[in-house]
Amino acid sequence: MSDYYEILGVDKNATKDEIKSAFRKMARKWHPDVNKAPEAEAKFKELGKAYETLMDDEKRATYDRFGEDGLRDAGFNTQGPFAGGFGDLEEVFNSFFGGGFGGGFGFGGGRQRDPNAPQRGDDLRLDISINFEEAVFGLTREVKIDHMEECPTCKGTGAKEGAKPETCKHCGGQGRIQQTTRTVLGHFTQIVTCPHCHGKGTVISNPCPDCHGEGRKTVEKKIEVKIPAGVDNGSKMRLSHEGDAGSNGGVAGDLYIVIHVNPSPYYQRDGINVITKLDVTPAQAVLGDTVKIKTLDGEKAVTIPPGVQHGEIVKIKGAGIPSISKPSLRGDHLVVISVKIPTRISNNERVLYSKLLDIQNGKDADISAKERIKGMFK
Repeated sequence: MSDYYEILGVDKNATKDEIKSAFRKMARKWHPDVNKAPEAEAKFKELGKAYETLMDDEKRATYDRFGEDGLRDAGFNTQGPFAGGFGDLEEVFNSFFGGGFGGGFGFGGGRQRDPNAPQRGDDLRLDISINFEEAVFGLTREVKIDHMEECPTCKGTGAKEGAKPETCKHCGGQGRIQQTTRTVLGHFTQIVTCPHCHGKGTVISNPCPDCHGEGRKTVEKKIEVKIPAGVDNGSKMRLSHEGDAGSNGGVAGDLYIVIHVNPSPYYQRDGINVITKLDVTPAQAVLGDTVKIKTLDGEKAVTIPPGVQHGEIVKIKGAGIPSISKPSLRGDHLVVISVKIPTRISNNERVLYSKLLDIQNGKDADISAKERIKGMFK
């Protein structure tokens, strides 16, 4: 299995800027528009997988620990951004870096996008709220999304049944027209996109009644989302090709799901560990005790060792949160001891505390206690 760092030619401590720079360089070398070698397409797809993983902090951390199998086990998509195909090199750079080759790639002013070329659909985002326990153990939830799908009536052509797109009369099917502008400096002629067909070279005189000539329509869809055990607040999942349908036969975009975990009134999360507080009496702290507490797995007995100090931690191993990368590995339940000093005590308790105080001060506890008892009933 290939190493993502080796694919990009960077070391494991590379910054995001170094990874971006390496991807630009390698993409320019291996894009099939530039490199006609048989292996170019496969290598370019590998570049996309490596770049997408190493630029995402959560994915990168999982990959560094568990490799590509760990990403898959954690519920991440590992097919990469070019699994369904890719556009020209300029489109790739526009998509990844927000416009233009820049940086001296040597492509001049860039090409106009072919409006008839396959265009990838838009990505969508869906936010899901779950409770703390659902995040710990995972769940499957059915969700509804509204997204664009290819119109089933016209099969994406946009034309009414029996009709076909017609050649644009204004540009003769070229998609561009010559436009002359008169200025004080003279006449200037330039080639511009045809405003009648928007560069397609064809127009639809009889549009499909279901999609109104768009070739796509918005539909509601139900999707089963499997949220893995151990997700945290802000975790992201990607469902490939569940976004908007592409146009001109292009692949659909992806659906990104952002997980919001509602805080628990009882548990605090620290990585894969959970933390709770346990109030104990001075007697329990001195002598030790065994008490039952609530855990993620139900009630469990926890042993308080004799002489435990305020703020000390008693650990219940394996009762924490599953690792999202390795669900068989669970964290611990950390019980923080809080020694509570009583503010109101009974007469019997007062006698016992008095006796204890005398012992600790080296006095005759029996005599002192009797005197205090007599004094209480005078």
